[in-house]
Amino acid sequence: MRLATALCLAPLMTQAANYSAEREKFNGQEIVRLRDARHQTEVLIAPAKGNNAFSMKVKGQDVMWTPPEFWSRPTLAGNPLLWPWANRIAGEAYWANGKKYLLNTGLGNVRKDGNQNPIHGLLAFTHAWLVQGVSGGESSASVSSRIEYWRYPDWMAQFPFAHTIEMTYRLRDGVLEVETVVENLSTDALPLSLGYHPYFQLTDSPRDDWKVHLAARDNVELSNLLVPTGATSPNNRPDPYLLKGSQLDNVFTNLVRDSAGRAVFSVSGKSQKLEVLYGPKYPVAVVYAPPGRGFICFEPMAGPTNGFNLGHEGKFPLQSIAPGASWRESFWIRPSGF
Repeated sequence: MRLATALCLAPLMTQAANYSAEREKFNGQEIVRLRDARHQTEVLIAPAKGNNAFSMKVKGQDVMWTPPEFWSRPTLAGNPLLWPWANRIAGEAYWANGKKYLLNTGLGNVRKDGNQNPIHGLLAFTHAWLVQGVSGGESSASVSSRIEYWRYPDWMAQFPFAHTIEMTYRLRDGVLEVETVVENLSTDALPLSLGYHPYFQLTDSPRDDWKVHLAARDNVELSNLLVPTGATSPNNRPDPYLLKGSQLDNVFTNLVRDSAGRAVFSVSGKSQKLEVLYGPKYPVAVVYAPPGRGFICFEPMAGPTNGFNLGHEGKFPLQSIAPGASWRESFWIRPSGF
């Protein structure tokens, strides 16, 4: 019997030394709570709400932005996965492996933006994640969950590449790692347009006092429909970039990386700071900070918005997974100053 269905209602805890991991009820739904006692950090994950890490508290202060309506209706908040396409597709079709695939909007599982372009994939709110393991130990607290995408005909109708996804949240030394593994079970190469859309906040200062570090050399130019044109331009924004009187809804590439190959984006308040570290296989960053809203999104992306079609047109490299192979990458959330 699968672990996801075999567990009873009582919390399950494995604990050693500093780290613990529990399964419990929250707002009537099962969640997983990861704790790092030494750094006074805890992370809450809701497997049945898109496997979303909807809360990350540091010394009682939540760095994830999640409004109350998250529990009553589909709401982008916390850390939603964007799959099988990240952000927008231009129109109701896309290209993969030299073939044109049509989206079936009549199935009712394709979300659209204000310009009627498909947006954010199919899995942001799904309850289909199966928890594979929960553990606390000497070195970390973690939970791994899995989706067998190929089992769902309505998903396969939109993106007909058989695959599985495994996501692991791992809390270590006060830092949350989000690791994703996609295994291609198809006979064809699987085109990769994966991303996350995490919502962050600082609690020691208002949004207009936040300072942003953009670890990117280039902007990806967008049309008036927020779809990349294929052109880029230098990112000449000041560092730090002040949010007061400004907004961000931008796609960046040619990221600046450290010696470990990670690009580090950050937002700073009075004393609090939040860094998001992108692994090497995330070559694109979307940064979203609309005016009048108390959050900022640093979005790790395996490719740009409309990546399938840009890749087909030769305007941006498109990652793919060979038949029988896997893709693995992580990003990290690192708070400080709390």
